[in-house]
Amino acid sequence: MFLSIKKNAQILAAFAIICTAITGLVNELTKNTIEVQHQQQLLTTLHAIINPKRLDNDMYHDCVVVSDPALGTNDPQKVYLATLKGQPVAAAITTIAPDGYSGNIELLVAINANGSISGVRALKHQETPGLGDKIEIRKSSWIRSFVGKVVHGKQDSQFAVAKDGGMFDQFTGATITPRAVVKAVKNTVLYFNKHQADIFNSTHFCRNEKHT
Repeated sequence: MFLSIKKNAQILAAFAIICTAITGLVNELTKNTIEVQHQQQLLTTLHAIINPKRLDNDMYHDCVVVSDPALGTNDPQKVYLATLKGQPVAAAITTIAPDGYSGNIELLVAINANGSISGVRALKHQETPGLGDKIEIRKSSWIRSFVGKVVHGKQDSQFAVAKDGGMFDQFTGATITPRAVVKAVKNTVLYFNKHQADIFNSTHFCRNEKHT
């Protein structure tokens, strides 16, 4: 009986080792494919909020890394730069709305060089399906309401949801999510307006990355 148990344990151990090896091999073989897909998906999103006809640079690789609590986290965030003939056109900043209904909401906020908003997209969230998920472009056009808007300083009371006296609609039965997004977009625009010159004059970090 002891020998039988020992034999079964050896078989299970060998099976586990083989499965682990296969999993590692598959991950290694698909790593580059996954990275390419991620890059293409992000580039598609970037082009959706900054028209590629407005620029002549490689926006995906022309980016800088910044860190500031104004972006909703102390973790590094990326700023993708759009330029035309070397002149600033717009920048798309990854940012966090930390006070979503179900936690962090990851956003990409594009701001024109003149301070107006070029576009906003939700990249990742865990908001309630059917309510908070209306921040997704495939669920609702609400996120498009930021296009062309300008933040007139930190005290701009109009840059808020309607329930708080602002210009942005909230969702029926869900105010926390849109409020969090509007606040994060406002803070991101204010950050950009304050640091625009430094951002565009920084070393393009992503040019030297093996994987971005």
